[in-house]
Amino acid sequence: MAGEIQNIEFGGSPRPTIGIEWEIALVDKVTRDLSNTAAAVFDAVGEPKAWDGTPQVSKELLRNTVELVTGVHETVGGAVEDLSGTMDKVRRVADPLGVDLFCAGTHPFAQWSTQQLTRSAHYDELIERTQWWGRQMMIWGVHVHVGVSHREKVFPILNALLTTYPHLLALSASSPMWAGSDTGYASNRTLMFQQLPTAGLPFQFENWRQFESFVHDEIKTGVFEHLGGLHWDIRPAPKWGTIEVRICDGVPSRAELAALAALIHCLVVDLDARVERGEDLIVLPPWHVQENKWRAARYGLDAIVITDADSNERLVTDDLMDLLNRLEPTAARLGCADELAAVAEIPKRGASYQRQRRVAAQAQGDLVAVVDALVKELAQ
Repeated sequence: MAGEIQNIEFGGSPRPTIGIEWEIALVDKVTRDLSNTAAAVFDAVGEPKAWDGTPQVSKELLRNTVELVTGVHETVGGAVEDLSGTMDKVRRVADPLGVDLFCAGTHPFAQWSTQQLTRSAHYDELIERTQWWGRQMMIWGVHVHVGVSHREKVFPILNALLTTYPHLLALSASSPMWAGSDTGYASNRTLMFQQLPTAGLPFQFENWRQFESFVHDEIKTGVFEHLGGLHWDIRPAPKWGTIEVRICDGVPSRAELAALAALIHCLVVDLDARVERGEDLIVLPPWHVQENKWRAARYGLDAIVITDADSNERLVTDDLMDLLNRLEPTAARLGCADELAAVAEIPKRGASYQRQRRVAAQAQGDLVAVVDALVKELAQ
């Protein structure tokens, strides 16, 4: 029957596996501006694949970006080691091109108008539809996939994950500057990205059938043609049998990446176990979720977040410490206790947005120094 809602098959993962996608920018060794040399990097690096056949390097919207992709892993340590090997391959071919590697949510001073686009049917359609906002997407992030066994668990877990949205964003916030100006935000990337029509916060569906109905409506009305066009901050990835967490800004170092990936892995696995036990998970009204997102984007680690449906509030870092303590047993089971413990070090030394502002202040506003510092962090 025409218009019938089709089932969306969810691959399902029998184990809580993890995979990571890390968007890396290319910057000129001399000027420190973005470098539109991704095509040359791809030509030189070839098509490396993970043990399971996953391409380790992929193209993105802008030709100043390469995305590093892991295979499917059992542990955070294995996934980060995978990324490190791929980054070493990319670095070896980028160096003779006069290019360094860099990661943050935004570049401190690059201008969007000088960036070249990767040509593909998908990207061409995106730009044709979104116009000025689409061309502004000079942003980088990290996506973490965690395996979930059954599709009916997806939205209970996803909805509960939204309670920790501000924690993940505040910890990873690394985009305080845009086109040479300090925006006053910890994560300008977050607010830029949500301007795309299918980006931003997910709807809090009660079950998978509601999601299928939504997808049917979106495809029928031409909002997107396939699920890859759905750019939510947290989304199901049915093909892989995962929940994909896309909240984090670009993360500037391997150590911080490992810490944040461990936090996400533990959060999903902990919530999964609670669903298995038949517990009622804590969720927030959509208006509180939206406000928490904005507060974390604006204030970062100084955000006062809403913690429950009764509108109680708490400093995000205080709430984070309790969360880390609760997740310690899960981290031990997943083999990422050290990585999870490292999350607590981020507020102590300052999140990336704070470190970038310190460097800029010490350099009397010279944003080239900020890029230098970020390049150095990624190389460690």
